[in-house]
Amino acid sequence: MAHETGKVNVAILAMPEIAASTIYGMYDLFASVGRDWPFLVKGAFGPSRMRPYVVSAGSEGFRAVNDVWIQPDFALDDCPAPAIVCVPDLFIAPGESCAGRYEAEVAWLRKCHGAGAMLASACSGTLLLAEAGLLNGLDATTHWAYSDALGAHYPAVRVHAERALVLNGAEHRIVMGGGGTSWQDVTLYLIGRFVGLKEAMEVAKTYLIDWHETGQQPFAALLRAKQGQDALIAECQEWAGTHYAEPSPVAAMTRLSGLPERSFVRRFGKATGLSPLDYIHALRLEEAKQMLEIEDLSVEAIANEVGYEDASFFGRLFRRKVGLTPAQYRRRFGSLRRALRG
Repeated sequence: MAHETGKVNVAILAMPEIAASTIYGMYDLFASVGRDWPFLVKGAFGPSRMRPYVVSAGSEGFRAVNDVWIQPDFALDDCPAPAIVCVPDLFIAPGESCAGRYEAEVAWLRKCHGAGAMLASACSGTLLLAEAGLLNGLDATTHWAYSDALGAHYPAVRVHAERALVLNGAEHRIVMGGGGTSWQDVTLYLIGRFVGLKEAMEVAKTYLIDWHETGQQPFAALLRAKQGQDALIAECQEWAGTHYAEPSPVAAMTRLSGLPERSFVRRFGKATGLSPLDYIHALRLEEAKQMLEIEDLSVEAIANEVGYEDASFFGRLFRRKVGLTPAQYRRRFGSLRRALRG
């Protein structure tokens, strides 16, 4: 499915709920293939090897969710046949269903996939592929904030929130990126697959793009518990928010609730989706992550500050939940603090 010039056709799907930065970021990288590297090393542009274009349900322009004006190149019904279709991130509330909201786009995605096109999603754009029924029985990834919703609304999909990139489907014609800037990984993968590894590396070097090999686990907020309608449990959550570092916080929450221990654990899990102990660990580790980003305290001191007397246990728990050791996390995410200090 190449244009008559031999370029690889890439359709980038646009809707009002999509951020313009992802649309045009993808557009720029695809358009640069074969063109920009020769300019940097030889002083003259080369011929572009890919032909990106923006498509939407209609040909009329509209404002994206971040208030940038989007002018589609084509409507879905009259766009050139794509070899690749990209679905950028959708800005719908985590947990909100997109069922029935994008019927024209979903039908078009099914049609393109049936015609042999490669489908690619970035971040929460995976929800649209799931809505199209194209991920049933398959592994998938999405932004960590949407992973629970993906699993809840589409139980036939196997969700791997920790992975930055997932490739599967018939002939491996579906690729999904997890976090917000995973569209860069997706784009590089597609360039490498459809044009060549050399060209993908040239684009990466031109734009200084790093491959997110560690996945998105270190970026994720560990605490995604529900704040439900159970007033008693909500009171316990509020207490835990400021007392998580105290000794035996689960026992203290149980006393605060006035419930028998088993009843409290069952009711807490139903209201939040987490056990009381997992909830406390998540609170402590989120605070530890912030301290590692901005403080100079030792790892042992941070462990004590958030409620762990055993620093080695803290380190093992942090590595299991975050995917990096505390020291690795500090090196990766403390760079902004170091830069601001000059």
